[in-house]
Amino acid sequence: MDRTRRVALGLQCPGAGSRESGAGESNALPPRRGTDNSPRCRGLAVAPAVPAAKSRGSAGLSLKRRILRSITTPDSRLPAPELVLTGILMLGYPSAIAGQTPFTSPEELEHTAAMSAHHLCSGVFVVGRDFKRTPEQVLAEDIAKFAVFNWQLDFEYDVDLEGMTASVWGPGVPKRTAEYNGDQGCTIRERGSHDVKFLPVPVPRVGTGAAALPWPTGDVGATGPLPPEVDPKQLRRALDWAMAHGEHNTRALVVAYKGKIIGERYAPGFTRNTPQISWSQGKSITAALIGVLIQQGYFGWEDPAPVPEWRGQNDPRRHIKIKHLLRMSSGLDFKNYGLTNENSWTAENEHFLIYFDALNVFEHAINQPVDLPPDSQFRYRNSDPLTLGRIVRQTVEAAGEDYLTFPQRVLFDKIGARNFVLETDPYGNFILTGYDFGSAWDWTRFGLLHLWDGVWEGERILPEGWIDFITTPAPGDPNRGY
Repeated sequence: MDRTRRVALGLQCPGAGSRESGAGESNALPPRRGTDNSPRCRGLAVAPAVPAAKSRGSAGLSLKRRILRSITTPDSRLPAPELVLTGILMLGYPSAIAGQTPFTSPEELEHTAAMSAHHLCSGVFVVGRDFKRTPEQVLAEDIAKFAVFNWQLDFEYDVDLEGMTASVWGPGVPKRTAEYNGDQGCTIRERGSHDVKFLPVPVPRVGTGAAALPWPTGDVGATGPLPPEVDPKQLRRALDWAMAHGEHNTRALVVAYKGKIIGERYAPGFTRNTPQISWSQGKSITAALIGVLIQQGYFGWEDPAPVPEWRGQNDPRRHIKIKHLLRMSSGLDFKNYGLTNENSWTAENEHFLIYFDALNVFEHAINQPVDLPPDSQFRYRNSDPLTLGRIVRQTVEAAGEDYLTFPQRVLFDKIGARNFVLETDPYGNFILTGYDFGSAWDWTRFGLLHLWDGVWEGERILPEGWIDFITTPAPGDPNRGY
């Protein structure tokens, strides 16, 4: 792979909604949207330099162009070599959605309460590992002001700072609670339950002394004098432009070039180490974990998906391969109504149900039927990455390894990423389709790993050819997405 002709573009999406810009607040890239109007934050993907994939939105492309303008290259038509953009932002939903259906049925309100309890819990305790805010601040900044989260004026809430739980309820709405489980973050409890159904464990990670190691695994030397081909005024202008877009609510923005950080900005209180909700960038973590297992020899991407429930002789799902799941082209019938459809906050919205109810997310995914042949159509559905997550868990545990510490041991520790918090359902399954938290510098390292063809300081972590495979447009997507 010619690394000098690839760009890693990272979009990190901690929430949904707009936020009026105030002094010192920062803002940047909007999400992609599907035909169902649901946000598409596809994560830190390495995009081919030639414009083959879908647009990430006019503001995102404008930022990319502005950054590139600051770097002089022999051919101005090509992006600068080894450029990584990492942004952490609140999604650009309007604060009020024209014609939005009020979601006020008992089922919808209970689901709203459960998701709100999760966001309160994570905002206080997970983000609070680095940036401490009061429950009132989290509610105001991350939930209540965004119409898409359906917060109700008659909701009540309680955050138990000692017991590390957050609860939300309202008139006729049962109390829903999320609990903080340390390195497994926050989990929505089943209704009426007083605990989760798995044993949380601490996740050992490279010690604080790792910060004293040389970049990129450590922090020393992460920045330095700008290369002569970088125009500092143009770079500052591009960063200023990005942070000035109040509707995008950017909380962190990092630009890395030739393996070094050449620019970074943060909203007040947020730092390079603040773990922030990263939404669908977690899908890229799941893909990378599959890549690690392929590198370790457990299976190949051309192999049938090793899901025991699909192996029946007459089960059409037996034809689904790992590559089809990676392409979101499995053909599983899994409804995605986004968050602005009349069915959005009901159990019919299978794609989003995992975020506002307490269920076994892996069983929820693998027990779906198919309605299309594999690889025939790309569809943005959580079923496929969740099935991959199930494959990761069963493979790791069958090998006698600990599942909850596996991502840190085989991936994050190797690249010096020290701030990831991967949240789970009540059964201890990672919800790496949205409830994943990472810091700006850790996502930058993740992007560099992909930019460098899956090799980190001489060690191959992802298999040879992996980056070319995951950046090849899905055959079932006429818009050439990947």
